[in-house]
Amino acid sequence: MYDIAVIGAGPAGATAALFAAKAGKKTLLIDNDKTMTKRAWVENHYGVLEISGPELVETGKKQASKLGAELVTATVDNITETETGFKIHLDNQTVESNQVILATGVLTDLAEKIGLATKEGTEPRIKKVISVDSHGKTNKKGIWAAGTAAGVSVHTIITAGDGAKVAINVLSELNGERYVDHDVLKS
Repeated sequence: MYDIAVIGAGPAGATAALFAAKAGKKTLLIDNDKTMTKRAWVENHYGVLEISGPELVETGKKQASKLGAELVTATVDNITETETGFKIHLDNQTVESNQVILATGVLTDLAEKIGLATKEGTEPRIKKVISVDSHGKTNKKGIWAAGTAAGVSVHTIITAGDGAKVAINVLSELNGERYVDHDVLKS
């Protein structure tokens, strides 16, 4: 059983997974290899002079793995509730997780299939998004959404920041107190 499963390994999902894994939570990052970031060229990302979308995605997945997240390449077909969390149905297997973060970019089919509320998107060409509160919570307890799927701007730095925000909120809820993670230079 995973503590947190993140569906989508673009900037929002990989960032959520790396925060969760760094916090010591058993974390699964599920990647279907269809992120729209793979078509991007990025020059407006703080701390990065320039990077291709494919390089950014691979770096994010490597960071999450380095910090302890398990990476699986698969498509999620369904999510069902269990007594202790959720069963996530992948291509030919199922996994269980206490909490789920959807970071599926422009794809809302899975969200609708499992009964999550959606609403009209406000970004150009983003027709529908998952309805969330300011913390990233959906209408189903234990399922969260981050990034473009949750109505945040498609810019990679903004979706990455939203992934971090949602992960911090999930970690805070799991820990029963506000979670803060600050790295400090070693002297």
